[in-house]
Amino acid sequence: MTDLDPFEIKILRELQRDANQTTAEIAERVGLSVSPCWRRIDRLERDGFIRKRVAIVDRRRVGLNAHVFAQVKLNAHGRANLDEFSAAIRSFPEVLDAYVLMGSMDFMLRVVAKDIDAYERFFFDQLSKLPGVQEINSTVALSEIKSTTELPLG
Repeated sequence: MTDLDPFEIKILRELQRDANQTTAEIAERVGLSVSPCWRRIDRLERDGFIRKRVAIVDRRRVGLNAHVFAQVKLNAHGRANLDEFSAAIRSFPEVLDAYVLMGSMDFMLRVVAKDIDAYERFFFDQLSKLPGVQEINSTVALSEIKSTTELPLG
């Protein structure tokens, strides 16, 4: 891990586990005093190791019960305009994650919706109407076995 000392790795682990902790709590857990801990956290933020701190909302508690993975294949014309497709995908709040793939499909999207009917509307009214879309394969997740935002930091 580039430019990270053992304390910074511990700090990142703590922040991934619970970013709501005070600097004093983190310092105690990683074995530093408050000031050096604060300076390390500040450096990690300035240097982009910490992109942002967020609250992780339970999608089901806010009524987003459908969790769908959509693989999208673009036609040749669509592949020539990847930036246009990417910009459109970024504008859809239903799309939580989007990845460019190698292989038979071009994109993998992780999508949430109120229910399958809402996903169907999103599919037909928005996603399938994007220019260059040739094929979309949707897979509905039945249950969630593991979901984490914590990176394995050694």
